[in-house]
Amino acid sequence: MTSTLKPRDANDVQVIVRDAVAGAQTLEIIGQGSKRTVGRPAQWDLTLDLSTLSGVTMYEPAELVLSAQAATPIAEIERLVAESHQELAFEPMDLGPVLGLPAGAGTIGGVIAANLSGPRRIKAGAARDHFLGFTAVSGRAETFKSGGRVVKNVTGYDLSKLMAGSWGTLAVMTDVTVKVLPRAETEATIVVLGLDDVAAVRLLNIAMGSAGEVSAAAFVPAGVADRLSIAVAAGRSVTALRLEGVPPSIAHRRAIVETLLGAMAALVLTEQESRDFWRGIRDALPFAAQPGTQRALWRISVPPMSGPDLAHRIRAAAPKSEFLFDWAGGLVWAEIDAAAAGASIVHRAVAAVGGHATLIRAPASVRAAVDVFDPQNAGVALLSKRIKENFDPKGVLGPGRMYAGV
Repeated sequence: MTSTLKPRDANDVQVIVRDAVAGAQTLEIIGQGSKRTVGRPAQWDLTLDLSTLSGVTMYEPAELVLSAQAATPIAEIERLVAESHQELAFEPMDLGPVLGLPAGAGTIGGVIAANLSGPRRIKAGAARDHFLGFTAVSGRAETFKSGGRVVKNVTGYDLSKLMAGSWGTLAVMTDVTVKVLPRAETEATIVVLGLDDVAAVRLLNIAMGSAGEVSAAAFVPAGVADRLSIAVAAGRSVTALRLEGVPPSIAHRRAIVETLLGAMAALVLTEQESRDFWRGIRDALPFAAQPGTQRALWRISVPPMSGPDLAHRIRAAAPKSEFLFDWAGGLVWAEIDAAAAGASIVHRAVAAVGGHATLIRAPASVRAAVDVFDPQNAGVALLSKRIKENFDPKGVLGPGRMYAGV
């Protein structure tokens, strides 16, 4: 059984990494463990559990900036900033439900390390775009800092962008700084029922290019939509556009969007219905893990208008597949009941339309046998290996989690 080490502070983290380097031991890095089953199921000697490194260390609402220890729960941060009518604008998703774990266990460090962004990404940007700076311990057992407390703080290499999406394989982040933004006073969601995926994604992209200032755009096929908290679905597909702001602005922009709809009948969700619906889209709740489920779940990014094409290609080879389209079609959640998680099916479809795919949920035996993260060409693979060697020359931090041998 793997031993678990719980550091009391950042200095302890440095000591643990130093000892691991000296003893040629490898470390699994976790915060609250909510994303532990994402990635290749590599074998590590020790688990570095950062859960005690929790708490907001600095919050200045007037400056729109917050710093917190890496294992601070996202839920705690969201409650704190909400008191000042602010939010994490990249709308971080909670992977817990789709992995069969309780909701609300995600941490700020985990969200940044996985670069997880929700529906508002199409307007506000990705998690890495809100990541200002951090303190971390490299695989060399060296503590280093990057970035700062303002947006324009970059001189030399922007290491924050490199850490976002590295899944803890380059350095152990102990403290992170992010920007926060004012929270919209209210919101409303315009819904069109019964469209097919091609017509729906076309409408979503037209709306995104309009003066309606849409902050989220999603399409949920019939059947899948019934598993969301939207009573009006009733066996029909749902095409949804969210508007956020003050009531007069929303009313004006709603008129703009409804003009684009033409003769299409539209419904408008109440504020609470809208919040519940987009929480379901953010966390891919229609695909929440059920006891004993063997269905694989993929998170696929593609050019927005290519979303339906991707889904058609996957469904042609795996007819029981189900989908959810976020980011106006640019983010496709695909649940597949196929051998080896349908990896070859997904990768062929992605290669045909362009984009990249990550296997979020599958049995360990499958994750050990297929590419969990998007396959890299020779040039990118070499670059990834060199970056890993510079930050972690002894391969101490999560080796093999993203790619074999790295």
